[in-house]
Amino acid sequence: MDEALLAAYRATDYRVRLTRGGWVAIQIDQPLPEELRDLAQGLPWGFITAWHPSSKLAPRPHNRIAQRALLAALRALPETVVVRAGLGASREGPWKEASLWVVGPGMPQLDALAHRFGQSGYVHGEGAAPARLRLTPPG
Repeated sequence: MDEALLAAYRATDYRVRLTRGGWVAIQIDQPLPEELRDLAQGLPWGFITAWHPSSKLAPRPHNRIAQRALLAALRALPETVVVRAGLGASREGPWKEASLWVVGPGMPQLDALAHRFGQSGYVHGEGAAPARLRLTPPG
């Protein structure tokens, strides 16, 4: 992955929709926000999308279909405990993409989904620990 794309991942707020409205932002290398800790229950979690495979712009209808397929795949995993709407939003520009914050699946499941949906990487963590950028391993 090139340095510009890595910098873009790090300059993104990974926003999670809260139950009573509003959003809270996860940031790479920062602890999970307090508002999400009870939901995380000390379990693994991930912030993932199916939008813009290979980090290239894709048409909105394609992104929406892929995102619905990702949501169905996450809900089908026996490990899934929580799924919340999310939004990846650049702090330095107009880039935004619908995403999902999910509690339960670990890195092997998230790696498989990221690969399946053509994602270069995703954000993950465990419980309240700092969020980490995970580059999707090949194949």
